[in-house]
Amino acid sequence: MQDQRTDSAAPSTLSIVVPAFNEEATLARVVEKLIHVPYLFEIVIVDDCSTDRTLEIARQLAARYPQVRALTHERNRGKTDALRTGFAETRGDIVIVQDADLEYDPSEMIEVIQPIVNGVADVVFGSRFLVRKAARVLYFYHYIANKSLTFFSNLLTNINLSDVETGYKAFRGEIIRNMVITSKGFGFEIEVTAKVAKLGCAIFEVPISYYGRTYEQGKKIGMTDGIAAIWYILRYNWLTSLAASYRTIPDLGAQDSERVSHARPTHAPIES
Repeated sequence: MQDQRTDSAAPSTLSIVVPAFNEEATLARVVEKLIHVPYLFEIVIVDDCSTDRTLEIARQLAARYPQVRALTHERNRGKTDALRTGFAETRGDIVIVQDADLEYDPSEMIEVIQPIVNGVADVVFGSRFLVRKAARVLYFYHYIANKSLTFFSNLLTNINLSDVETGYKAFRGEIIRNMVITSKGFGFEIEVTAKVAKLGCAIFEVPISYYGRTYEQGKKIGMTDGIAAIWYILRYNWLTSLAASYRTIPDLGAQDSERVSHARPTHAPIES
């Protein structure tokens, strides 16, 4: 990997949001890997009302590492709500999501954030399909569903992603903290894709590995989440305006000379 770092992101500017629900088996191992990620400023763990020892472990980690904060929901509200809670608490120039189940390798995080550090990207998606790296072979139906949702999303956003449902997404902090997030469950991946596309920001993809889990090992996403994703693609592309997508539209003027321009669909938004 070439070292092309610029002053756009000085050291210690990375916020990592870790949503967690019943992840007592892996949470500590995830955080112990994240502590060594370059540019780390903070790790925000959001326990979504787990019924196991996840919250206890999160608090132990916060006591052990000054970079770690542990938050909790009083009732289970789903992954997207956990992310919304975490994003609001971040302070870093770059914000990235890390699932608590080790399906994504924290050692590859530096590769995901590097285009933002280099000053050429505003948002980076880690793609499981761009170049096939280490990837556990699991459910064919999940693969077909992901490819179908990616195609449908691309059709409406007019951006050529290879993996819309990836859990590795990194953002310039002002983008994700200003975004109005209203979806539920696992809707975040679709919603955030539509809203960064509306912004016209520079979106990059980098290849990542994927160590997927089976349902017996705790995988939580299911068929109903896929059906909901279709509605979210329509809702956030056709029925939601740019103004409704952000509390304050981020000022990306410093990146204008490098930003990729994306043609937008001509559908008139009807949500104020």
